[in-house]
Amino acid sequence: MNHLRRRRAAALATGVLLTAALALAAPASTAAAPAGRAPATPLVVGARWAGHCTYDRIVIDLKGYVPDAEITRVPALHQDGSGAPVPLAGKHFLQIRLHPAAAHLRSGEGTYRGPKLVRTNLPALKGLAMTGDFEGYVTFGAAFDSRPSYKAFTLRSPDRFVIDIAHRNVCCG
Repeated sequence: MNHLRRRRAAALATGVLLTAALALAAPASTAAAPAGRAPATPLVVGARWAGHCTYDRIVIDLKGYVPDAEITRVPALHQDGSGAPVPLAGKHFLQIRLHPAAAHLRSGEGTYRGPKLVRTNLPALKGLAMTGDFEGYVTFGAAFDSRPSYKAFTLRSPDRFVIDIAHRNVCCG
């Protein structure tokens, strides 16, 4: 009988040690960031746009760091998840996907303070929409009347992802 108790105690101790080891080995990205540090997943906090003489600019503001971004030409814009069409007029569209990224806190509170959908009257950019915030991806869509030629890059302090869309010079005759 004593032998059986020792085996059970050893099995229980092994289980406790394995559970503790697994908890310590959990990836850092699943833990909340300590106070004063950047969040484990960058947060999208805003988006803005502006027209310049030879280009229009889209800026996506982030808190944390600038994640990987993928820009894809798509035939139309759709909301992530539902697939609902995005009501932006245009003949050409770009989908901008940031990953890893979120536009909400773990509590569900939104961090994104920019527009969900805006129509613009800029030389190249005709509209911008936030089309998704799901499972580590934040997605935007941009609309244009003509095929956009663009350059994307990051800026720091504060962190932001930038897309410049070229157009003819509208400042000089």
